[in-house]
This record gives sequence, C-alpha cells and structure tokens, in this order.
Amino acid sequence: MAMWGFHYPTRMAVIRLSGGNLFIWSPVALTDDLRAEVDTLGKVRYLVAPNSLHHLFIADWKRAYPDAQIYAAPRLREKRQDVAFDGDLGSTPDPDWSHDIDQVLVQGNAITTEVVFFHRKSATVIFADLIQQLPTAWFSGWRAVVAKWDFMLGPAPAVPRKFRAAFTNRRAARMSLERILAWPAEKVLMAHGTPVTENGQAFIRQAFGWLTA
Repeated sequence: MAMWGFHYPTRMAVIRLSGGNLFIWSPVALTDDLRAEVDTLGKVRYLVAPNSLHHLFIADWKRAYPDAQIYAAPRLREKRQDVAFDGDLGSTPDPDWSHDIDQVLVQGNAITTEVVFFHRKSATVIFADLIQQLPTAWFSGWRAVVAKWDFMLGPAPAVPRKFRAAFTNRRAARMSLERILAWPAEKVLMAHGTPVTENGQAFIRQAFGWLTA
C-alpha cells in the first residue's frame, strides 16, 4: 500500500461469522495462495473498505467473488465510481453481521472518516489508519525523518501526527471514542502496526489520551 509516496506494510482481517460466511476487512492484493487459503475458511460474503484510503484491491476481490457484497466507508463512493457498492458503512452494524461485530464511525477527521470495528468473540478492536506502528528500519533517508515526526516509528502503536491534526471536530471525535472505549476490548489489530494482545481498552485510552486531555 502506498500513500503520498510512502509505501506501507499492510494487513487485512478475515472474520468467520457465526453462520459460516466470511467478512473480509480491508482486502489486500489477492494472490492464488491467499485465495486458496481464504477458500478453506468459508464463503466470502462481505468485502469491507473501512475508510476512503483502504480500497485498492476491493474490485479484484469482487471479480474473484462475484456473489460477495461490497461495503463502503464514507467518501469512498465518490472516489471509486468504478465500483458498484452494495451498502454504506455507518455507526450501526449491518444485521447480517451485528451478532458478531459492532462498529463505530469515527467522526470529525478531515483526512478520512474511518469505521472502527469490534469482533465480539475475540474481544478485538480493528483500526485501519488511526493507529499505526511501522518497523523502525522500514523507511530510509528523508522518509524516515518524516515517519518518525509523524509518530509512525515509535516504540508502541500511536495515532499519527497528521491524523491528530486532521481532527478538526474534536467534540465529534471524542463522542466516537467514548463508544469505542465502551467495548470490553482485550486486543487491538491495525492495518499498519504490531497487534496489541492484552489490555486493549487501556491501550486505546492511552493512544487517544491527547484527544481527551
């Protein structure tokens, strides 16, 4: 994945819903090996773009799984008019996955409006770009300097500086955060960063401490 000339390591998440169908969060490049592995898990039913930045491969997945439904985060329909989306993501989960997954629309950010998900069974909160941590040697030269300034190369996952500055409506952001902190989170997964495997709720509260101070 690349943004503004910076190439990022990224991950997707595959959730098997209680009915057996698969919920694919932030699909990455679809290779033959990845497809074979996914097919062993169940039927791909939902393809989810959690914000307007995580969408590059969603059309490829739709071609591979034509029966799957695609859901768009806010602002993505206008950006990807080549994609026929089946639904829009908001702060209320779709009835087809609400038993397994909750979600919150994080409002107030000028860069993107991200949908943060919570997988109930594993007690895992899933972030796309609002929390990041890249390997310290991932970038070199001036890009490493910028990434360090942006809080992307710290000792723990953090909200990048650019996203902090982009929260122009902090009241709306705090209201969204309150809903996220109400989840009994134990783990935190992110597209660009080291997963947090314990004390997830405390970690999220600390990561967004600058917003609530």
